Amino acid sequence: MNSVRFLNLELKNPTVLASGILGLTASSMWRVVEVGGAGAVTTKSFNKDWRSGHKNPSILPFRHGLLNAVGLSNPGIDEMVKEIGKFKQRASAPIFASIFGRTIDEFAEVTQRTVEAEPDLLEVNVSCPNVHSEFGQPFGDSLSDTAKVTEIVKKHAGSIPVSIKLGPHGPGIARLAKVCEENGADAITAINTVGPGMLIDIDVRKPILSNKTGGVSGPAILPIAVKSVYEVYRQVKIPIIGTGGVTQPEDAVQLILAGASLIGIGTAVYYQGIKVFEKIARGIEAYLQKYGFTSLDEIRGLAHE
Repeated sequence: MNSVRFLNLELKNPTVLASGILGLTASSMWRVVEVGGAGAVTTKSFNKDWRSGHKNPSILPFRHGLLNAVGLSNPGIDEMVKEIGKFKQRASAPIFASIFGRTIDEFAEVTQRTVEAEPDLLEVNVSCPNVHSEFGQPFGDSLSDTAKVTEIVKKHAGSIPVSIKLGPHGPGIARLAKVCEENGADAITAINTVGPGMLIDIDVRKPILSNKTGGVSGPAILPIAVKSVYEVYRQVKIPIIGTGGVTQPEDAVQLILAGASLIGIGTAVYYQGIKVFEKIARGIEAYLQKYGFTSLDEIRGLAHE
Protein backbone atom coordinates (compact mmCIF):
# COMPACT_ATOMS: atom_id res chain seq x y z
CA MET A 1 0.00 0.00 0.00
CA ASN A 2 1.02 3.63 -0.25
CA SER A 3 3.26 5.00 2.47
CA VAL A 4 1.69 6.86 5.38
CA ARG A 5 2.76 9.99 7.22
CA PHE A 6 2.82 10.13 11.00
CA LEU A 7 4.10 13.30 12.64
CA ASN A 8 7.42 13.93 10.85
CA LEU A 9 7.86 10.28 9.86
CA GLU A 10 7.10 8.26 6.76
CA LEU A 11 6.16 4.58 7.09
CA LYS A 12 5.68 2.10 4.28
CA ASN A 13 2.37 1.07 5.88
CA PRO A 14 0.51 1.86 9.14
CA THR A 15 1.46 -1.29 11.07
CA VAL A 16 3.82 -1.06 14.04
CA LEU A 17 5.36 -3.75 16.22
CA ALA A 18 3.89 -3.02 19.66
CA SER A 19 6.16 -2.92 22.68
CA GLY A 20 6.59 -6.17 24.54
CA ILE A 21 7.41 -8.77 21.87
CA LEU A 22 10.52 -9.16 19.66
CA GLY A 23 11.69 -5.71 20.74
CA LEU A 24 14.90 -6.50 22.62
CA THR A 25 17.45 -6.89 19.82
CA ALA A 26 18.22 -5.05 16.61
CA SER A 27 18.21 -8.33 14.68
CA SER A 28 14.72 -9.38 15.81
CA MET A 29 13.30 -5.92 15.09
CA TRP A 30 15.01 -5.89 11.69
CA ARG A 31 13.29 -9.20 10.83
CA VAL A 32 9.93 -7.73 11.82
CA VAL A 33 10.45 -4.97 9.25
CA GLU A 34 12.28 -6.77 6.43
CA VAL A 35 10.61 -10.19 6.67
CA GLY A 36 7.36 -9.40 8.44
CA GLY A 37 6.57 -6.18 6.60
CA ALA A 38 5.94 -3.87 9.56
CA GLY A 39 5.99 -0.15 8.92
CA ALA A 40 7.81 0.58 12.18
CA VAL A 41 8.92 -1.16 15.37
CA THR A 42 8.71 -0.38 19.08
CA THR A 43 11.32 -1.63 21.52
CA LYS A 44 10.39 -3.50 24.63
CA SER A 45 9.93 -1.05 27.49
CA PHE A 46 13.19 -0.31 29.27
CA ASN A 47 14.35 1.79 32.17
CA LYS A 48 17.57 2.93 33.79
CA ASP A 49 18.66 -0.41 35.23
CA TRP A 50 18.51 -4.04 34.25
CA ARG A 51 15.33 -5.82 35.41
CA SER A 52 14.85 -9.58 35.56
CA GLY A 53 11.08 -9.27 35.76
CA HIS A 54 8.82 -11.88 37.30
CA LYS A 55 9.55 -15.59 37.66
CA ASN A 56 8.02 -18.12 35.27
CA PRO A 57 5.32 -18.88 34.46
CA SER A 58 4.93 -15.26 33.36
CA ILE A 59 3.05 -15.62 30.04
CA LEU A 60 -0.13 -17.66 29.76
CA PRO A 61 -2.04 -18.19 26.48
CA PHE A 62 -5.78 -18.67 26.84
CA ARG A 63 -8.69 -18.91 24.40
CA HIS A 64 -9.01 -15.19 23.84
CA GLY A 65 -5.43 -13.92 24.10
CA LEU A 66 -2.54 -13.79 26.54
CA LEU A 67 -2.17 -13.15 30.24
CA ASN A 68 1.22 -11.50 30.69
CA ALA A 69 3.17 -10.78 33.86
CA VAL A 70 6.68 -10.53 32.42
CA GLY A 71 7.18 -7.55 34.73
CA LEU A 72 8.97 -5.09 32.47
CA SER A 73 12.08 -7.27 32.21
CA ASN A 74 14.78 -5.60 30.14
CA PRO A 75 18.58 -5.41 29.90
CA GLY A 76 18.69 -1.74 30.90
CA ILE A 77 19.20 1.50 29.08
CA ASP A 78 22.85 1.04 28.12
CA GLU A 79 22.16 -2.16 26.19
CA MET A 80 18.95 -0.88 24.63
CA VAL A 81 20.64 2.28 23.38
CA LYS A 82 23.16 0.04 21.63
CA GLU A 83 20.40 -2.05 20.02
CA ILE A 84 18.55 1.05 18.82
CA GLY A 85 21.77 2.28 17.22
CA LYS A 86 22.36 -1.07 15.50
CA PHE A 87 18.81 -1.11 14.16
CA LYS A 88 19.14 2.40 12.75
CA GLN A 89 22.34 1.42 10.95
CA ARG A 90 20.69 -1.60 9.37
CA ALA A 91 17.06 -0.64 8.72
CA SER A 92 15.32 2.33 7.13
CA ALA A 93 12.02 1.94 9.05
CA PRO A 94 11.32 4.13 12.09
CA ILE A 95 12.05 2.78 15.56
CA PHE A 96 10.10 3.87 18.62
CA ALA A 97 11.84 3.61 22.00
CA SER A 98 9.49 2.54 24.80
CA ILE A 99 10.68 3.89 28.14
CA PHE A 100 9.50 3.76 31.74
CA GLY A 101 10.68 4.93 35.13
CA ARG A 102 10.08 4.02 38.74
CA THR A 103 10.01 7.72 39.64
CA ILE A 104 9.31 10.90 37.72
CA ASP A 105 13.00 11.86 38.00
CA GLU A 106 13.95 8.52 36.49
CA PHE A 107 11.78 9.27 33.47
CA ALA A 108 13.92 12.37 32.93
CA GLU A 109 17.16 10.41 33.26
CA VAL A 110 16.03 7.64 30.91
CA THR A 111 14.85 10.20 28.35
CA GLN A 112 18.17 12.05 28.38
CA ARG A 113 20.10 8.84 27.80
CA THR A 114 17.72 7.43 25.20
CA VAL A 115 17.75 10.48 22.94
CA GLU A 116 21.47 9.90 22.42
CA ALA A 117 20.49 6.91 20.25
CA GLU A 118 18.18 9.15 18.19
CA PRO A 119 15.06 6.97 18.07
CA ASP A 120 12.31 8.28 15.83
CA LEU A 121 9.82 8.54 18.69
CA LEU A 122 9.74 8.07 22.47
CA GLU A 123 6.81 5.99 23.66
CA VAL A 124 6.34 6.61 27.38
CA ASN A 125 4.88 3.67 29.26
CA VAL A 126 2.94 5.04 32.23
CA SER A 127 0.31 2.30 32.31
CA CYS A 128 1.76 -1.20 32.76
CA PRO A 129 -0.83 -3.11 34.85
CA ASN A 130 1.34 -5.92 36.24
CA VAL A 131 4.03 -4.25 38.38
CA HIS A 132 1.88 -2.88 41.21
CA SER A 133 3.81 -4.87 43.80
CA GLU A 134 7.10 -3.16 42.88
CA PHE A 135 6.05 0.30 41.70
CA GLY A 136 2.61 0.84 43.19
CA GLN A 137 -0.21 2.28 41.10
CA PRO A 138 0.82 3.21 37.53
CA PHE A 139 1.54 6.88 36.88
CA GLY A 140 -1.16 6.66 34.22
CA ASP A 141 -3.83 6.18 36.91
CA SER A 142 -3.31 9.79 38.02
CA LEU A 143 -3.98 12.94 36.01
CA SER A 144 -1.35 14.94 37.90
CA ASP A 145 1.33 12.25 37.66
CA THR A 146 0.65 11.75 33.96
CA ALA A 147 0.98 15.50 33.44
CA LYS A 148 4.30 15.59 35.32
CA VAL A 149 5.76 12.64 33.40
CA THR A 150 4.67 14.10 30.06
CA GLU A 151 6.12 17.49 30.88
CA ILE A 152 9.48 16.18 32.07
CA VAL A 153 9.93 13.77 29.15
CA LYS A 154 9.11 16.52 26.64
CA LYS A 155 11.57 18.82 28.39
CA HIS A 156 14.43 16.39 27.77
CA ALA A 157 13.31 14.85 24.46
CA GLY A 158 14.58 17.68 22.27
CA SER A 159 13.29 17.32 18.72
CA ILE A 160 12.19 13.70 19.16
CA PRO A 161 8.39 13.36 19.30
CA VAL A 162 6.75 11.82 22.36
CA SER A 163 3.76 9.48 22.56
CA ILE A 164 2.27 8.64 25.96
CA LYS A 165 1.02 5.05 26.27
CA LEU A 166 -2.23 4.98 28.22
CA GLY A 167 -4.45 2.25 29.60
CA PRO A 168 -8.25 2.27 29.89
CA HIS A 169 -8.16 2.52 33.68
CA GLY A 170 -7.84 5.37 36.15
CA PRO A 171 -9.72 8.65 35.74
CA GLY A 172 -10.65 7.96 32.10
CA ILE A 173 -8.48 7.65 29.02
CA ALA A 174 -9.94 10.70 27.27
CA ARG A 175 -9.18 12.94 30.25
CA LEU A 176 -5.68 11.47 30.51
CA ALA A 177 -5.06 12.02 26.80
CA LYS A 178 -6.13 15.66 27.10
CA VAL A 179 -3.70 16.19 29.98
CA CYS A 180 -0.93 14.67 27.88
CA GLU A 181 -1.75 16.97 24.97
CA GLU A 182 -1.83 20.02 27.25
CA ASN A 183 1.62 19.13 28.59
CA GLY A 184 3.27 18.73 25.21
CA ALA A 185 2.67 15.15 24.04
CA ASP A 186 2.88 14.74 20.27
CA ALA A 187 0.79 11.54 20.15
CA ILE A 188 -1.11 9.02 22.24
CA THR A 189 -0.67 5.24 22.22
CA ALA A 190 -3.94 3.55 23.20
CA ILE A 191 -4.07 1.09 24.82
CA ASN A 192 -1.74 -0.88 27.05
CA THR A 193 -2.68 -4.35 28.25
CA VAL A 194 -5.83 -4.47 30.35
CA GLY A 195 -6.16 -5.65 33.89
CA PRO A 196 -4.61 -7.04 35.86
CA GLY A 197 -6.42 -10.32 35.29
CA MET A 198 -6.06 -13.81 36.72
CA LEU A 199 -6.50 -17.44 35.69
CA ILE A 200 -6.56 -20.36 38.13
CA ASP A 201 -5.38 -23.94 37.62
CA ILE A 202 -8.43 -25.92 38.72
CA ASP A 203 -6.40 -29.07 39.47
CA VAL A 204 -3.98 -27.47 41.93
CA ARG A 205 -6.48 -24.72 42.80
CA LYS A 206 -3.98 -21.88 42.63
CA PRO A 207 -3.35 -18.92 40.28
CA ILE A 208 -1.24 -20.08 37.33
CA LEU A 209 1.08 -17.10 36.96
CA SER A 210 3.90 -16.76 39.48
CA ASN A 211 2.84 -13.14 39.92
CA LYS A 212 -0.76 -14.35 40.34
CA THR A 213 -2.04 -11.55 38.08
CA GLY A 214 -1.04 -10.15 34.70
CA GLY A 215 -2.07 -7.85 31.88
CA VAL A 216 -4.63 -9.15 29.39
CA SER A 217 -3.90 -8.76 25.67
CA GLY A 218 -5.15 -10.23 22.41
CA PRO A 219 -8.62 -10.45 20.84
CA ALA A 220 -10.38 -10.17 24.21
CA ILE A 221 -9.43 -6.50 24.54
CA LEU A 222 -10.22 -5.31 20.98
CA PRO A 223 -13.59 -3.76 21.92
CA ILE A 224 -11.92 -1.88 24.78
CA ALA A 225 -9.19 -0.61 22.46
CA VAL A 226 -11.71 0.53 19.84
CA LYS A 227 -13.77 2.41 22.43
CA SER A 228 -10.63 3.96 23.94
CA VAL A 229 -9.33 5.21 20.60
CA TYR A 230 -12.81 6.54 19.79
CA GLU A 231 -12.91 8.53 23.04
CA VAL A 232 -9.35 9.84 22.70
CA TYR A 233 -9.97 10.97 19.12
CA ARG A 234 -12.92 13.06 20.27
CA GLN A 235 -10.85 14.73 22.97
CA VAL A 236 -7.48 15.58 21.37
CA LYS A 237 -6.03 16.83 18.10
CA ILE A 238 -2.77 14.86 18.27
CA PRO A 239 -2.54 11.51 16.43
CA ILE A 240 -3.16 8.11 17.97
CA ILE A 241 -1.32 4.79 17.72
CA GLY A 242 -4.21 2.35 18.10
CA THR A 243 -3.10 -0.83 19.87
CA GLY A 244 -4.90 -3.75 21.43
CA GLY A 245 -6.43 -6.97 20.14
CA VAL A 246 -5.61 -6.59 16.43
CA THR A 247 -5.32 -9.97 14.74
CA GLN A 248 -7.16 -9.39 11.44
CA PRO A 249 -7.31 -6.53 8.89
CA GLU A 250 -10.88 -5.69 9.90
CA ASP A 251 -9.69 -5.14 13.49
CA ALA A 252 -7.19 -2.57 12.25
CA VAL A 253 -9.83 -0.88 10.10
CA GLN A 254 -12.08 -0.53 13.15
CA LEU A 255 -9.33 1.30 15.03
CA ILE A 256 -8.71 3.61 12.05
CA LEU A 257 -12.42 4.37 11.73
CA ALA A 258 -12.37 5.18 15.46
CA GLY A 259 -9.49 7.62 14.88
CA ALA A 260 -6.14 5.81 14.88
CA SER A 261 -3.31 6.88 12.59
CA LEU A 262 -1.08 3.83 13.13
CA ILE A 263 -1.88 0.28 14.25
CA GLY A 264 0.17 -1.47 16.94
CA ILE A 265 0.33 -5.27 16.70
CA GLY A 266 1.73 -7.49 19.44
CA THR A 267 -0.07 -10.61 20.64
CA ALA A 268 -1.02 -11.55 17.06
CA VAL A 269 2.69 -12.12 16.40
CA TYR A 270 2.69 -14.81 19.08
CA TYR A 271 -0.12 -16.70 17.32
CA GLN A 272 0.47 -15.90 13.64
CA GLY A 273 4.18 -15.09 13.27
CA ILE A 274 5.81 -11.96 11.92
CA LYS A 275 4.06 -12.13 8.54
CA VAL A 276 0.94 -10.84 10.31
CA PHE A 277 2.09 -7.25 9.62
CA GLU A 278 2.09 -7.81 5.87
CA LYS A 279 -1.27 -9.58 6.06
CA ILE A 280 -2.92 -6.75 7.95
CA ALA A 281 -1.38 -4.03 5.76
CA ARG A 282 -2.65 -5.77 2.62
CA GLY A 283 -6.06 -6.22 4.19
CA ILE A 284 -6.32 -2.51 4.99
CA GLU A 285 -5.41 -1.70 1.39
CA ALA A 286 -8.05 -4.14 0.14
CA TYR A 287 -10.66 -2.42 2.30
CA LEU A 288 -9.77 0.97 0.85
CA GLN A 289 -10.03 -0.36 -2.69
CA LYS A 290 -13.32 -2.14 -2.01
CA TYR A 291 -15.02 1.07 -0.92
CA GLY A 292 -13.29 3.45 -3.33
CA PHE A 293 -11.02 5.25 -0.85
CA THR A 294 -7.52 6.31 -1.87
CA SER A 295 -5.87 6.87 1.52
CA LEU A 296 -6.21 6.24 5.24
CA ASP A 297 -6.83 9.95 5.74
CA GLU A 298 -10.23 9.49 4.06
CA ILE A 299 -11.46 6.90 6.58
CA ARG A 300 -9.72 8.02 9.77
CA GLY A 301 -12.38 8.92 12.31
CA LEU A 302 -15.27 8.20 9.94
CA ALA A 303 -17.11 6.37 12.70
CA HIS A 304 -17.67 9.75 14.33
CA GLU A 305 -19.70 11.14 11.44
